[in-house]
Amino acid sequence: MTTNQLPFEKIKRTILIKKISQTSDKFGNKYDNLPIEKLLKYGIINLDKPKGPTSHQVSDYLKKIIGVSKAGHSGTLDPKVTGVLPTAIGTATRVVQCLLTSGKEYITLMHLHKEISEKEIRKVCNEFVGKIRQLPPIKSSIKRQLRYRKIYYLEILEIKGQDVLFKVGTQAGTYIRKLVHDIGQKIGCGAHMAELRRTKAGPFQEDTLVTLQDVSDALHFYKEEGNEKYLRKIIQPIENGVRHLAKVWIMDSAVDSLCHGASLKVPGIVKVESDIQVDDPIAIMTLKNELVAFGKSLMISKEMISNERGIAMIANKVFMLPGVYPKIERKIMGEKKWWVFQKKCQLLIQKLMN
Repeated sequence: MTTNQLPFEKIKRTILIKKISQTSDKFGNKYDNLPIEKLLKYGIINLDKPKGPTSHQVSDYLKKIIGVSKAGHSGTLDPKVTGVLPTAIGTATRVVQCLLTSGKEYITLMHLHKEISEKEIRKVCNEFVGKIRQLPPIKSSIKRQLRYRKIYYLEILEIKGQDVLFKVGTQAGTYIRKLVHDIGQKIGCGAHMAELRRTKAGPFQEDTLVTLQDVSDALHFYKEEGNEKYLRKIIQPIENGVRHLAKVWIMDSAVDSLCHGASLKVPGIVKVESDIQVDDPIAIMTLKNELVAFGKSLMISKEMISNERGIAMIANKVFMLPGVYPKIERKIMGEKKWWVFQKKCQLLIQKLMN
């Protein structure tokens, strides 16, 4: 097994069942079978950013090609940098916030300013794995002050003369150009970044990359020939943007209250993934695996399973629109009968527990 994994890739979660609940086919859609019209306004495209334009310009090109009002990318790449740039379109743009803080991987070509022994290069590079202090470059979008960042792994792929090709996995917000400069300073000869390509951004990797021309061609086939096969390969469902997050699945009857801004209470939970800790970022899903909301956990996994009441999560971003899943029980039984029914259930549970 490769050790070159970002933190979320190392976690092997299992699903813990709290209760048995069915989902109705009358509401929602299975996430992997959305109508193409919805995908065009509510999806993610893993763009292969070309060298030259800024990340903002690339997302703007995509917006114009598809004909949507909004498009947002998941982390800026410098104009000369290429590679993985997941870009959400239409009403899916808020999902990029789930990706901005996720780990990243890069392939970097470092040019040393004089020849150094391979042993010394490897020794110094290994010293940069773990927690490092980094001062952002002068031209950066954040305040220029020392801050800690994590280097998850740094693997040297090839050394040829003064050129060192390496793969590095980093915490979000790590400046690779500055990392290369600092390695050169530590070695004692100086160094600069000659080439850089991003190969991972959270759950998105190079295996699903497409170009702007690919998008344009696929859209042509769809509009001119009614062939949506190529678009479906290019536009991924929004749920793929939270593959790296721990998940909680909820009852159909709990969905609509979250869509109106309510917190997730324990009785609405059907199943959860293991190893969830307090304050972990969590994706709240329907039983059809549709993304409802993104939030932070107030309980660990075992508490969500064992507790009978309490607030399990606070939803920070809601993606599903109200009304997709109606409050089934309340609608059928009426508000007054619903609360009577709930009270009887609580009394019965207490009686059984005693």
